[in-house]
Amino acid sequence: MVFIQCRDVAVAVAFAWACLCGIAAAQEFPARSIRIVTSEPGSGTDFVARMMASGMGTNLGRPVVVENRGGGILAVDAVLKAPADGYTMLLYGTSLWLAPFMRENAPYDPVVDFAPVTLAALSPNLLVVHPSLAVDNARELIALVKTKPGQYNYASGSTGSPTHLAAELFKSMAGVELLRIPFKGTGPAINALLGGQVHVMLVSSSSVMAHVKSGKLKALGVSSAQATALAPGLPTVAASGLPGFEASSFFGVFAPGRTPPQIVAKLNAEILRVLSRGDSRERMFNAGLEYVGDTPAEFAAIIKSEMTKWGRVIKSAGIREE
Repeated sequence: MVFIQCRDVAVAVAFAWACLCGIAAAQEFPARSIRIVTSEPGSGTDFVARMMASGMGTNLGRPVVVENRGGGILAVDAVLKAPADGYTMLLYGTSLWLAPFMRENAPYDPVVDFAPVTLAALSPNLLVVHPSLAVDNARELIALVKTKPGQYNYASGSTGSPTHLAAELFKSMAGVELLRIPFKGTGPAINALLGGQVHVMLVSSSSVMAHVKSGKLKALGVSSAQATALAPGLPTVAASGLPGFEASSFFGVFAPGRTPPQIVAKLNAEILRVLSRGDSRERMFNAGLEYVGDTPAEFAAIIKSEMTKWGRVIKSAGIREE
């Protein structure tokens, strides 16, 4: 009995000491430069990362640098191997937590190996068609495709890309047959849609809004849960024919998995301090992004929900990373 009591006291003391050390570390943080690892230069994540770095560097009085590692798993791997001390962050899209569903023996567990800091922004997709299709909303598109199963197609980027997954979700929920026409990137896919070689696409609003305004493409709905000022006057896909449909691209900030909660909270506060400013929101809006900014716990809950939702889509469609 004495042994159990002593052991319990020892555990309690160790826990208290760990908490005190974590609090002390958070109070001293940062003592040196911070790096934000992200994908290729010019991408949406790169844009947000540089905005964060500039503001955080000024506020913290420490250098905050952006390190571009290109696409694929390079950026993820760099943060996966980094010390869990808050001095390395990852700014990445939805593929971070969806890639393990699409590849054998994924080298990381998105829930264990990464600590959510905040969902920084999202980019809603637009459901767009070539103007030659005589449809004006999602309901009419679904009805048209059902009249000629397998004769209509959709354009997408690489396997597992947001454009691919969003279209597969649309097919599944609408119960329609659409043939996938894959391209090496979003740009070539949009060009094919503009040229009439393909019929349908779900793609970020920032990529196609100019073509919609010029009349070269027809937008049927926005994929976000609510209508957005990024696509003024356009209803949601859910409200225009496919109830419950939602497929936006998320830009999230992560720390290595064992980063102390106090440090994660500090990073969260500093990021939101920068991104919530009016000028930051305006810059993101002009780039086709909506500011989100939530707590680590709220972001973790979103990831859990997204993994459940998209995991089913990936499995049902048999999507495997190329």
